[in-house]
Amino acid sequence: MADKVSGFQGEIAGLSLADVIQLKGHNKYCGCITVEYRDQRGAIFFVDGEIIHAEQGSHSGEDAIYAILKWPSGSFALAPEMTTNVCTIHCSLNFLLLEAHRRMDEEAHEREESFKDVIEQSERRQQPRQPDTAAPEQRTMSAAAARIMGVSAVTYAVLLDKQGHPVQDNSQEAESLAAKGLFLAQSSINLGELMGLGELKSAVVQTDNFDLLMYDSRQHYLSIAIKPNSKLDGVEAEIKSALVPAK
Repeated sequence: MADKVSGFQGEIAGLSLADVIQLKGHNKYCGCITVEYRDQRGAIFFVDGEIIHAEQGSHSGEDAIYAILKWPSGSFALAPEMTTNVCTIHCSLNFLLLEAHRRMDEEAHEREESFKDVIEQSERRQQPRQPDTAAPEQRTMSAAAARIMGVSAVTYAVLLDKQGHPVQDNSQEAESLAAKGLFLAQSSINLGELMGLGELKSAVVQTDNFDLLMYDSRQHYLSIAIKPNSKLDGVEAEIKSALVPAK
């Protein structure tokens, strides 16, 4: 076995381990290069300048080559008398070196991104928490619906266009009540036609949970939810007073 050349820190006599491997490939080297890093050892076997087998711990073949080339330092020795009948590598030496560099670049990039994530998380933890000074969201609704909401028996009111879209109210309650009001309006129109009554301007539905009033105008419908068991005559009178206040 040739004398061991030791003490490389990423390079041997100005050459990296990858350069030494590539040089042996150009020289059609046959034999083995043994490599040591701390308590780890590896062996790379050549035939006519091509790597046919490699071993490093539990790794063999290409994985062993990639593991060895990632070592930051170590020592190596040339052993031309060491040969093997095992063949675990079937790609060219140049491909192995290119793939090794690609993997190392990818791992370095992943470590850099991971380090950035750790820094960002640390900075977020150290930043003082800002008090929540945002003003509470103000609910809006049409003027007609706002007036009707002043009636004690009314639980909600919404003005909607003829397509069923709430006017100036994007709340979930408005969407739900508008859908009910539109359905009641369309049902009333159909019922009026069937009974020969012409267009119906208002309708009411009473349920266990609430009563529903619908008023029709030229461009809008007015859908009003009322507490159950309310006296509808009195409630309607209050609604009309709210919509058309006394002069």
